[in-house]
Amino acid sequence: MIRIALLGATGSIGRSTLEVVRRHGDRFRIVGVSAHRSVDALAGIVDEMEPEVAVVADPSALNGAAATGRAGATEWRSGPEAVAELARRGDVDVVVNALVGAAGLDATLAALEAGHRLALANKESLVAGGPLVRRVLARGSGTLVPVDSEHSAILQCMEGAPRDSVARVVLTASGGPFRGWTSDRLAHVGPDAALKHPTWDMGAKISIDSATLANKSLEVIEAHVLYGLDYDRIGAVVHPQSIVHSFVEFVDGSVLAQVGDPTMELPILYALTYPERRPDPVLRGFDPVAASPLTFEEIDHDAFPLFGLGVDAGRRGGVAPAAFNAGNEIAVAAFLERRVSFPGMARVVDAALEAVGAAEPASVDEVREADREARRAARAEVERLKERTA
Repeated sequence: MIRIALLGATGSIGRSTLEVVRRHGDRFRIVGVSAHRSVDALAGIVDEMEPEVAVVADPSALNGAAATGRAGATEWRSGPEAVAELARRGDVDVVVNALVGAAGLDATLAALEAGHRLALANKESLVAGGPLVRRVLARGSGTLVPVDSEHSAILQCMEGAPRDSVARVVLTASGGPFRGWTSDRLAHVGPDAALKHPTWDMGAKISIDSATLANKSLEVIEAHVLYGLDYDRIGAVVHPQSIVHSFVEFVDGSVLAQVGDPTMELPILYALTYPERRPDPVLRGFDPVAASPLTFEEIDHDAFPLFGLGVDAGRRGGVAPAAFNAGNEIAVAAFLERRVSFPGMARVVDAALEAVGAAEPASVDEVREADREARRAARAEVERLKERTA
């Protein structure tokens, strides 16, 4: 049995992971789960999976009565440190980090330092803490297997190939709900329209990141961290069908692509069993005729400036990607609350980047300080934009 700690069990990736586990109960066992605040949803998972420990990251969401009142032998704990402790448990084989935001960095480092296999869906860990994660991996601690469909695709295409045989990688983006829209038209869109993703069922934060293409710039930074490629060797194109998940071009001109229906369950299963492949009746049966035609387009940088801002932050390096991520989190929250416009999100993120340099972080504390400074600048920009439109 592969023993799994599932962090972020109530989110979209967490729910997909549970679907995979249900189909392969003879192979996987959930021994620990966590959620940020969704106690009732987490309790339902506990009742079904009977893990040894359940963690609520926000202590205010779990009072003593709620913890002691839960049936069964599961131990209920709370607080961010309890999440990190779950990630480093000695009896865990695989840690699935499906946490949202920069809060996932501590759990990523804890899992790797404990020597676990980390199935990583928290892209902010690599964006905000890329230099720290690289150092841990360089010491031979743990194994990182990406769960993002694009990076799982790259890993599968590169499997067994010498790293110096790779010429470049090309990520694909669905284009989100506003593909083909002009910047003038985007000035008038609201959260409801931005949340309607055409091909993927995701949480609010990731859906907005897809609509702005900020998610694709985060994935470009991830590719740089994961595969050691410089930014000139990482590209991205719009692929509205979401069937081709990434391309890998080799030095001899050969190009491999990983292709499949848009479901997160396939990269999750691959990460849980890596490097083996396990038969799955639900995920088989791809129909290339039904999937056709497959089309590709250039990214519109004028309409979606957050893509360029993110890639530029990656090129700057150091804590600049952490500042981009922090500013983007503030911008998305403000947009969802209708406090900034869709184009205003880029201005909020730009202010965060201007406030933070690109020094190489020596510790998690330095990453956190850059994160805090970027958030302060981003919040100030949100207030300035509100005053201009009042």
